[in-house]
Amino acid sequence: MKANSVDYKEGATACEGWAAYDDSSTPKRPGVLLFPDWTGVGDYAQKRAAMLVQLGYAVFCGDVYGKGIRPSGQEACAAEMMKYLKDRPTLRARAKAGFEQLKKLPVVDSSRTAAIGYCFGGLVALELARTGAQLTGVVGFHCNLNTPNPADAKNIKAKILVLNGANDPVVPDTETLAFEKEMREAKVDWQLTRYGNTVHSYTQWFMPREGAQAAYNEQSDKRSWIAMQDFFKEIFA
Repeated sequence: MKANSVDYKEGATACEGWAAYDDSSTPKRPGVLLFPDWTGVGDYAQKRAAMLVQLGYAVFCGDVYGKGIRPSGQEACAAEMMKYLKDRPTLRARAKAGFEQLKKLPVVDSSRTAAIGYCFGGLVALELARTGAQLTGVVGFHCNLNTPNPADAKNIKAKILVLNGANDPVVPDTETLAFEKEMREAKVDWQLTRYGNTVHSYTQWFMPREGAQAAYNEQSDKRSWIAMQDFFKEIFA
């Protein structure tokens, strides 16, 4: 596996992403753009990228925050994330810049691409889809679903799969219902799976296994990873 950091720019902002793919064979393959959680591109995102490479995909981890900005601790992470939740045009621009980098990887078939994201990253992937980006599919894991411009769903070309916890207090039922309404009205090809007895951050193995707000759930983690693989087999067939 070839894996390395990649410097690139969104406008005047320096960004640093992470590319990973098997460079031992030449055929083009589907590309997956991975948006990490609120900590930014780091160890967890890189390990997920390696798991995707083992499945046969080429991966680029997109940097929303900018090079060198990797917050630590809940307060710092929340503050950095909120900058972009309040500024969706910049968030979308950073997402688009990451998408362009994915398509530049030498092994990527640019006609077969997906964006996935964890927590904040799932929201970023959905916002990229709302721009009308030529994605084949989008997968969000325990992700927020809100958007200030739900009418933009009419631009979505990708198939959508959201994999959330049914007990996730970070994504209230009102937000989920609003997302369903948005998808229905725009006639998007979408799916939403909610895992019982599962809260926020359920795929993140470094989290405690018990918690009312966020906790790792091994069963839901495994189920969601299989659901993503089945979705990819469908959309990339």
